[in-house]
Amino acid sequence: MTTAQPAQPVTVAGSATVRASALAAWQLVEDARYRPERRARADRMRLLAQRAVAARRAEREELAG
Repeated sequence: MTTAQPAQPVTVAGSATVRASALAAWQLVEDARYRPERRARADRMRLLAQRAVAARRAEREELAG
């Protein structure tokens, strides 16, 4: 094949379904990334740190009596 010859399109069964499911997956990712109730990373880290401190404090108090 030379560059003067056009490439033949490939026919794949179910390609519309694959395209639709890829689009749906992309939309789910975008919705999760940009939804308004999404917390900022610093807020999530702070919340996790607070939970860890509370768990350690409860464990320490339980061991103390």
